[in-house]
Amino acid sequence: MATTITDANFNELVSANKVVVVDFWAEWCGPCRQLTPIIEELATAYEGKALVGKLDVDENPEVCEKYGIRNIPTVLFFKNGELADKIIGAAPKASFTEKIDGLL
Repeated sequence: MATTITDANFNELVSANKVVVVDFWAEWCGPCRQLTPIIEELATAYEGKALVGKLDVDENPEVCEKYGIRNIPTVLFFKNGELADKIIGAAPKASFTEKIDGLL
């Protein structure tokens, strides 16, 4: 299951020495809901190797502002606390696994 990421726990989770995938989403966003099953599958598949989480943009404006999130879904990929890559918009599962595998 994907980890819930918030303004309060973002820095702690992302600064860990591992790969972190953050899905910026909102309940009202159709493409975000389409992406949810893929994010959940990634969370299960990469458990112990990478942290996969979801951040609700309506409830967590600080992180959204910091990273200039203007379109959702947006998925950011972090390695060792640094932004390493991103995907804006819905994409197939293979696009996400390729990026995660490249960072591991």
